Amino acid sequence: MIRRTLSLYKTSFTGLSPQTWLLSLIILINRSGTMVLPFMTLYLTGKEMNRNLSEAGTVMGLWGLGSVIGAFFGGKLSDKIGFQKVQVMTLFLGGVMFIVLGQIHSYGLICLATFILSFVNEAFRPANSSAIAHYSTAENRTRSYSLNRLAVNLGWAVGASLGGFIAARSYELLFWVDGLTNIAAALIMYISFKPALNLKSKPKPEEAEVKRSAYKDRIYMAFIFLLVLFGMCFFQLFTTIPKYWRDNMHLSEQFIGFVMALNGILIVILEMVLIYKLEGKRHNLVFMAIGTAICALSYLSLLSPGDPQMVCILMIILVTFGEITAMPFMSTFMISRTNENNRGQYAALFTMAWGIGQSFGPYLCSLLTEATNFTVMFIVCSCVFLMTTFGFARLNKACANPKNDC
Repeated sequence: MIRRTLSLYKTSFTGLSPQTWLLSLIILINRSGTMVLPFMTLYLTGKEMNRNLSEAGTVMGLWGLGSVIGAFFGGKLSDKIGFQKVQVMTLFLGGVMFIVLGQIHSYGLICLATFILSFVNEAFRPANSSAIAHYSTAENRTRSYSLNRLAVNLGWAVGASLGGFIAARSYELLFWVDGLTNIAAALIMYISFKPALNLKSKPKPEEAEVKRSAYKDRIYMAFIFLLVLFGMCFFQLFTTIPKYWRDNMHLSEQFIGFVMALNGILIVILEMVLIYKLEGKRHNLVFMAIGTAICALSYLSLLSPGDPQMVCILMIILVTFGEITAMPFMSTFMISRTNENNRGQYAALFTMAWGIGQSFGPYLCSLLTEATNFTVMFIVCSCVFLMTTFGFARLNKACANPKNDC
């Protein structure tokens, strides 16, 4: 049994290019310093900054807005000057901006710096998506993206757990660690990929004649709309929900860091193997619908009676399984509709959808929570998740039509 399990793990990781592994290593280093975003709401509403939840929601909304605009320009730049240059520049400048943000105490300047930081930080994502696609093949592309997600979540587990420990002592240090790991990742990428810094996506012979616009792809635009709804609810996990854990469930920052780390650890342990077993068994949209429904259940679980720590852990386990089931197949669905000519545009729109969700979700949910309470907010988010589940199911039916090229 143990030998069979180890063999399954080995098989799920084989066949990926050296560049894919190197990209994931760089992401791991970068994400191991991810400490600011998970604790930003707690930082702003804590004793040091003393801002209310709606003000914190505004800041997180500006982060989302910056990510939308940054993703748009990141996609354009990666097609124009090469995805490697964009990755190096955005990692380095993002690191500098994290350090700068940690030194600012004026609310207005925090809003401005957060927007700029997010713009730079999120411009990295379309370029990174293009790089992964470039260094992978059609046969291993899903696993290449999953390896990248594994690195992100392993780094998240390290960063969130260490971040909870640091936040209990000094929030300012969070910004320094996040910034320095960004800069370190930029330097490693520059050294490792230096000969390919001018590399741009070049169309392969079989793809050269196909240049579909993402904005004219009706199936994809419907998918993007559903992705925005999903993101608006999912990002509460990193914004309003930590405040609920601390203020309503009376959990410590260190325990909050632990449960956030648990999310990443479970993804690292389970995702690659589950994708290896699930991929190709059903259409990507089916897995998205199932995962989104599990996310709805996870938010409702926060209203369960019982020990707060156990309720919190149950919620994290459920939302993690929902994330694992849905998110990898979202990336796969996006990439499956692209080629080397339009990959930057599709990737940019994909990143923008997450940014819109991250922009409007925390802001609207913080207003809803202040006007009502967390119970209402959790119920509303669960209903939106279920609406999104229905949307993915309907989109899957539309994709059954051969004319829709799914």
